[in-house]
Amino acid sequence: MNTCVTTGTDDFQGLRDQLWTAVTERDEHAAAGIVLTALDGGLDAESALLDVIAPIQRKVGTEWAANRLTVAEEHAASAIAERVIAALAHHPSTRPVPRLGRITVACVDREWHVLPARLLAEVLSLRGWRVDFLGAQVPTTHLIAHLHTSGAAIVALSSSLPTRLPTAHAAITACQAVGVPVLAGGAAFGRDGRYARLLGANAWAPDARTAALRLADGIPAPDMAVGRTQVDDLPHLADQEYTYVARNQGLLVREVMAQMESRFPAMKSYTDRQREHTAEDIAHIVDHLAIGLYTDDDDLLTTFLTWTAGILTARDVPARSLRPALDVLAAELQDFPRCVRLLDHARLPLDATLAAGHTSGVTA
Repeated sequence: MNTCVTTGTDDFQGLRDQLWTAVTERDEHAAAGIVLTALDGGLDAESALLDVIAPIQRKVGTEWAANRLTVAEEHAASAIAERVIAALAHHPSTRPVPRLGRITVACVDREWHVLPARLLAEVLSLRGWRVDFLGAQVPTTHLIAHLHTSGAAIVALSSSLPTRLPTAHAAITACQAVGVPVLAGGAAFGRDGRYARLLGANAWAPDARTAALRLADGIPAPDMAVGRTQVDDLPHLADQEYTYVARNQGLLVREVMAQMESRFPAMKSYTDRQREHTAEDIAHIVDHLAIGLYTDDDDLLTTFLTWTAGILTARDVPARSLRPALDVLAAELQDFPRCVRLLDHARLPLDATLAAGHTSGVTA
């Protein structure tokens, strides 16, 4: 593939088109060549990261959701993006002299979507920060140990999956307890940052450029929060509904599976593999119900279910089974008022989605 790029620095779409071809052809050398040649031609590194590479990665996710990329192809594309970023980081144009403070950038524990954090780390390095990039899935105890020895003035925490919000909350609280403010970012915290605010983060940013601006404005050090717990931030957790659902996920999944055939007869013809996928998807529903309880937010479960209906529809899997799964959960959890509220809130949007043609279901 020809990696020669003749473009002005504003012609991002042309670069994105070339990079998309290289990524989907799984041609790592071509992908790196496109970006490095653009840098040689005058494209600034931050634009390469945020206006070329980042949109390609978003497109990878969109194409996977539409079933136009397999899981393996999506993983291969993400791996190439990471390698291209690594190559870009060693280009002569990306080596500014650090002149600002030290910041730690990390994903919360069990969060393996590392690319947003990596992009932020590279942008902050370009802007003169001394960055300690810890990567994916950083246990909170290891993060705090690092803060004690590194002298970082700020922590930027990234999380893409809402199901990681309790872990993010623990990390935010722990960082603040040792006097280090937290800048939160990533899809898990909501498009408007509502969950970052709910969990007590000192600041939130929707993207790397905004994060850099927030940091430039300064983020005040937190009050020493010794003794602060999740219940202090989220008093609704005192009712133990979140704890019950989180601890009994396996039991709830087994009960839904036991009743599904009578409520959704098509399951009688499912293969063992289809049943396995169905159980996994029901487990995801229970996970998101638990997170809805943790945040006391009705929209988390609703958004996940309508998204899941679209994912299943794209794969020709009957999404109709989502509805009986909710009905079984509602019956099993009828003595838990917030569970009932969240499940009731999810039914109407899901019914509308299914009626509009999303008539697929619980197996992906």
